[in-house]
Amino acid sequence: MKLRVIDGLDVRGKYVLLRDDFNVQIVDGKITDPFRIEQSMPTINALRSAGARIAIVAHRGRPKGERNMEYTLQPIADYMGVDLISDCLDKDFLANMRDGDVVLLENVRFYAGEEKNDPAFAENLARGFDLFVNDAFAVSHRAHASTVGVAEILPSYAGRLLASEIEHLSAVMENPARPLLSIVAGSKVSTKIGVLKALAKLSDTLIIGGALGTTFNYAMGGRVGNSLYEADQKETALEILDFAEKNNCRVLLPLDKGVAKEFARDAVRSNKDFTEIEDDDVIIDAGIKTTERDVAEIRRAKTVIWNGTVGMAEWQPTWSYGSFAIANAIAQQTRDGKLESIIGGGDTVAALEACGVKDDITYVSTGGGAFLEFVEGRTLPGVAILEDK
Repeated sequence: MKLRVIDGLDVRGKYVLLRDDFNVQIVDGKITDPFRIEQSMPTINALRSAGARIAIVAHRGRPKGERNMEYTLQPIADYMGVDLISDCLDKDFLANMRDGDVVLLENVRFYAGEEKNDPAFAENLARGFDLFVNDAFAVSHRAHASTVGVAEILPSYAGRLLASEIEHLSAVMENPARPLLSIVAGSKVSTKIGVLKALAKLSDTLIIGGALGTTFNYAMGGRVGNSLYEADQKETALEILDFAEKNNCRVLLPLDKGVAKEFARDAVRSNKDFTEIEDDDVIIDAGIKTTERDVAEIRRAKTVIWNGTVGMAEWQPTWSYGSFAIANAIAQQTRDGKLESIIGGGDTVAALEACGVKDDITYVSTGGGAFLEFVEGRTLPGVAILEDK
């Protein structure tokens, strides 16, 4: 896929509407992880140094089309050291901008027209700008006004982050070094049917973990206790296993689990094989045997795709064992030059950050849903409209 990109564009003195993904967690007014903001800086700096006058459009949370200041972007503007324009449709500030200036527009989802991709709203958002740059891969699977609507109105281009995401993900999907190992976890089979089939078709080995793995174990007759799983997805799980077998993909399910008698951070942990799990046991993490096997598989692989932690990785140290072991093994193999690693999803990236190994990964995607939909082979509307045909 060839995209229209910003390299070589003459943007001096031009008003650029730049879509970034700044949907970061903020606690007590402070950003807990600026990863997505920092990943956006190369495009911002490139446009700024080329003399563009930049207004960043972004969102945070789900304010449901209402001006809910719980979701204000003010902490992000403070972090970046730029002015926040209190209404994303305000144009008065444009007259005072100089070459290289950057401002941040208030949450675009304060307007219902954003998620509806309302043409009138998109027209108002685009008014006053000379061109549009999309650098928000993480929301490009959404046909919203700020990803598609304005791109239909203004000359539109991919920013460096978005272009890099497509380049790296395309490379691993089209010509991966083998053996290719995919690790998929999370909570629901029902939301990952497509990606599981896509990875079963692409991968040599597929590890299914987390509550996802619990559902598969249930489908295979395993004991799951009082744990999170989808009983109504039994036939779907069996269908995916059959699909993988027909595509010569080896599927590895959990062998054991870290369990407790209650779902709590400070619960007492024990490790049990699936045959030993009792009716009142709650599965919270991957077990020791499962983790040792997963690490061994990582050491055999040449490429690893990972999405989804295999337990409550944020409940350290008791329940982060499985996810942290995977993160550290992938990072070590990548550092040693033995592995190409592609990792996406907010919880997964947070686990890398907590382990201090994020910088060791070949490529860390800013996308969660967009990452999965791209892997699945779906068309991402916000990317497709930037294709250079």
